[in-house]
Amino acid sequence: MSLSLLLLSAPAPMIAPARDMQTEAPAPPVVAPAPPRPSQEAPAAPELADPLTDPATVAAQPVPAKAPRHAKGDPLEGFNRKMFGLHQSLDKAIYRPAAMGYKHVAPKPVRTGLRHFFSNLTEPVAFVNYLLQLKFGKAGRTLVRFTVNSTLGVGGVLDLAKTEGINIPHHDNSFGDTLARYGFGPGPYLFLPLVGPTTLRDILGGPVDGAVLPIAIGKPFTDWRYQVSSAVIPGLDLRAESDDELRALFGGAVDPYATLRSVWLQNRAAEVAAIRHRKAPPGELDDPMRDPDAPAGASNAPELSDPLSDPAAHNPATTPR
Repeated sequence: MSLSLLLLSAPAPMIAPARDMQTEAPAPPVVAPAPPRPSQEAPAAPELADPLTDPATVAAQPVPAKAPRHAKGDPLEGFNRKMFGLHQSLDKAIYRPAAMGYKHVAPKPVRTGLRHFFSNLTEPVAFVNYLLQLKFGKAGRTLVRFTVNSTLGVGGVLDLAKTEGINIPHHDNSFGDTLARYGFGPGPYLFLPLVGPTTLRDILGGPVDGAVLPIAIGKPFTDWRYQVSSAVIPGLDLRAESDDELRALFGGAVDPYATLRSVWLQNRAAEVAAIRHRKAPPGELDDPMRDPDAPAGASNAPELSDPLSDPAAHNPATTPR
């Protein structure tokens, strides 16, 4: 058999499919999904003020009440403190230098005579208010005082009515006192530049007092020169005479505004109580007059033993009884 026949008759080799000839690639590894990243906008956990505090006990504690924005009886405290600061600045720059200059230039007899003169002009105002208060005895004494000083006292320059034998001293009396006599409350405490400490009741009564002489007599009390001089001269004299007391009052005060408010309100409450013939109740002289910057145990005594002392300095633990 020829070679060609052997090749043709030999069985054909089996050819595997192409896919069987190739090596299968290994399956990709299974990768676990990464945990989600925390959102940056998630709210942070609340921090404890004290890391050693038990959150359970903190939650159980009562929430303290908010401190009042103003002292009792002084609802306009924010406004008043600003006016007090303005007044102090003006006093340092203008009022006190002018008052000290007036005291230095005008001799004491001149200042005393002018003080008596302008004080005598307030007697008709006191007389009218005593009549409105139905205090006819005091009204009569006030009329006698005005007559004596206006005649024998050379227009009030000499205060002869308070000397021995007559013995009728001056007593302030205003329409604010008349309102208080009939039960009108003081209203909010006020501090105004050029005016000082006052109340709404006294502010409303001021124009009535100022109209007594202009309406009853007319000129010269309606003249602007009298109006200006009657406000400036007594004001300068009062500021000069009270300089030592004011320095003592504010010298060691924790809060000068509250200290002045305390002293003034106590004095005013005592005046109103005297007008109404009764003692001032403790309720009128408690917290409204206490220095808010005083220590926690500061005394709320209804009266100051020294009217120039700082109410913040009174403490029941140190004050002798």
